[in-house]
Amino acid sequence: MKSHRFIIYLFVGFLILQSCKEESKKVIKTEPVVFTKEGELQIFNMETDSILTKIDIEIAETSYETETGLMYRKGMEEHQGMLFIFEDVRLHNFYMKNTEFPLDIVYVKDNMTIASFQENAQPLDEKSLPSKVPVQYVLELNAGLVQKWGLKVGDSIAFNRL
Repeated sequence: MKSHRFIIYLFVGFLILQSCKEESKKVIKTEPVVFTKEGELQIFNMETDSILTKIDIEIAETSYETETGLMYRKGMEEHQGMLFIFEDVRLHNFYMKNTEFPLDIVYVKDNMTIASFQENAQPLDEKSLPSKVPVQYVLELNAGLVQKWGLKVGDSIAFNRL
């Protein structure tokens, strides 16, 4: 009788372990995070006041949006970017944790002029990328666009929401 009970307990234990193994093999499917156009942004040359480029922007201004930014995305098209709007003017630091593609990070003062850049920020790098001066806005673009468009400190931006 005791041996039957032992065998039953052993069998039940084996079934429980097997069900745990099967549970861990389930794949959780997530929806990809995609670009949502929330506005348009123009960048102006400081010397000629001519438009250097126009892009569609997604706007990040809540705590959650500014903390996640472009994380968990596969990329953006060339004419797209993310504009971070902060309530306060201060030094801001960005990093590339969970960001899967390289970026140019453009730091913009409260008067809408470009203050500094962090070009070609590498995917998944957790190194701090500081603004170097107090700013209120940050624009993230695909890596290489700062150089391609010839952006300089002192150029300015303007944007509108949709």
